[in-house]
Amino acid sequence: MSKTFFHWQGDTLILFCHVQPGASKNELTGLHGERLKIRLQAPATEGKANKQLTKYLATRFGVSAQAVEISSGTSSRQKTVRIHQPQKIPDEVDIEP
Repeated sequence: MSKTFFHWQGDTLILFCHVQPGASKNELTGLHGERLKIRLQAPATEGKANKQLTKYLATRFGVSAQAVEISSGTSSRQKTVRIHQPQKIPDEVDIEP
């Protein structure tokens, strides 16, 4: 897996994501161009997909939802997400601190 979809800023992991709302299940599915593709069940209305993205990534990276911040792209499929002090790395992504 290409390493362009993330970088570390101190102990914060920055992810460059492509989010697909309205999927059949929540999952990390690999790369979409140079971004990590994330499929979410929530629709892209009224911030539902953003809320689900925050909760999903918090669970997958072993942090609280408050430790996950969508820093850009709140109204776009292309998002930049900051995960403060991730406690675990999902098997689907190959990231080393």
